[in-house]
Amino acid sequence: MSTAGPRPRRATIRDVALEAGVSRGTVSRVLNGEPYVSAQAREAIERAVARVGYVPNSAARNLATRRSQAIGFIVHEPHELFLEDPNIGAILLGANRVLSGSDHQMVSLVIDSERDSRRVARYLSGGFVDGAVVVSARQDDTLLTTIARLSIPATLVGRPPATSRVPWVGIDNKGAARAITEHLVGTGRRRVGMIAAALDRDSGADRLAGFRDALGPAFDRRLVVENQLYEYTAGRTGMIELLEREPEVDGVFAASDAIAAGALDALRAAGRRVPEDVGVVGFDDSSWALRCQPLLTTVHQPARQLGEAAAASVLAQLRGTATDEPAGGLLETHVVVREST
Repeated sequence: MSTAGPRPRRATIRDVALEAGVSRGTVSRVLNGEPYVSAQAREAIERAVARVGYVPNSAARNLATRRSQAIGFIVHEPHELFLEDPNIGAILLGANRVLSGSDHQMVSLVIDSERDSRRVARYLSGGFVDGAVVVSARQDDTLLTTIARLSIPATLVGRPPATSRVPWVGIDNKGAARAITEHLVGTGRRRVGMIAAALDRDSGADRLAGFRDALGPAFDRRLVVENQLYEYTAGRTGMIELLEREPEVDGVFAASDAIAAGALDALRAAGRRVPEDVGVVGFDDSSWALRCQPLLTTVHQPARQLGEAAAASVLAQLRGTATDEPAGGLLETHVVVREST
C-alpha cells in the first residue's frame, strides 16, 4: 500500500492575482513582459509570485506558441569523440551561453551511425526543437537534407557542401593549414609529412589542401597518412606508418592537437627527439597542446566563439532578423609558436 500523500497543488495565475489584488489579465501582462502596467501593480505581482511560489507552465505556453524553446546541438561524431574532443566541448559551451541568455534550452544529439541519423531526423520532424546548431556535417549528409525539408532554422559550424544553403560560421582551415606548414618549413625542415584526418568534411579536406599549397613542388603524396577521426590513436598509428614510409621525415603537420599528441608519443617511442630531430605542429590550440611534451606549436581556432556565433545565428533566424543571404562568416585564427618546433 502506497504511503505517498497527494501531490501538492501547483500555484496558478489566479492565485497570484488574488494575492496581489489585481486581475488575472494584469498578472498575465506582467509575466509576458508587456507594457501598460503601473509600477505599483508590477511590484505587487512580483511579491505575490514569490509568496505563492508560482512557476510559469512552460509546456502550456509552448503549446500555444508552437515553440519548444529548445535548440538542438547536433554533433556528427562517435560518442567517445564527443566526450574527449575539447573543441567540441568549447563549441558546446559557447552555444549554451548564448542560448541560455535567451532562455532557450540546449538539447545535445550525437550521430554515431546511420541508425542515429534516422533517429535524429525523426526527432527533428517531431518539432521537439525550434532550431539546430550542427557540428561536423559530412559531405552529402542526410541530416542537411532533413533540415532543408523541414525548413528548420539551423547554422553549421564549418563550411557546408556547395549545394547547401544552410547558414554557417567557421574558420579558414586552408589558409591556417598553409600558415602553420610554412612556419614548420621555415624552421629548416626538408622532408615534411602530414597525418591527415576527416577528409570527408570541409575541415579535414581544407587542411590537407593548405598543407599541399604550402609545400608546392616539394609536396609528396606518400608522406600523407590518412585517418578517419581527429583522435589521439590516429596520431600514434599514423606516425608509426609515416616513419615506416620515410625514416628521414623531419617535420610533421598533424591535422589536430589530439593527433599531434599521439604522434609525439610514437616519435618518443622510436627514439626521435622533438624538435631536435623532428618538428611537430598541430591544429586547434586545445588543451591537448598544453598537455604535450614538449608544448605544441599549433593553430589557435576560437572554438567557443564559433559556438556563440552559431547559436546567435539560429536565434536571429527564429526572430526573423537574419539576412536573406545565408552567407558564411569566418572567424580569425593565428599560429601559436611553442616548443615543438
